[in-house]
Amino acid sequence: MKSAEKYVGIHNDRNGGMTEMGKIIRNAWIFGMIPERESCEGWPATGIKKLWRRVDAEWEQYDYMVGNLPDDLRQRFSRIHSEAVERARESGWEEGSELARVA
Repeated sequence: MKSAEKYVGIHNDRNGGMTEMGKIIRNAWIFGMIPERESCEGWPATGIKKLWRRVDAEWEQYDYMVGNLPDDLRQRFSRIHSEAVERARESGWEEGSELARVA
């Protein structure tokens, strides 16, 4: 996404949102940085980049490992990720096509 472009939103993104941008948004949901109803549709690249920095700083506290998350965040991660995979499958995405890079 170029800096002048606006993001299409996780629900309009390719592969049912199983993209790097989708990963940033899902992780922001997990950490409570944005509400789960926020799709980031129309956000400029700078807004997504700022969100990514916040998400990255949060993951760093847990050594980027789901198993190091507190129980409540680990459960939220599991739920959000499972729901995302289901939505992506319904849109025609096949597990393994990009999941290894975004999970």
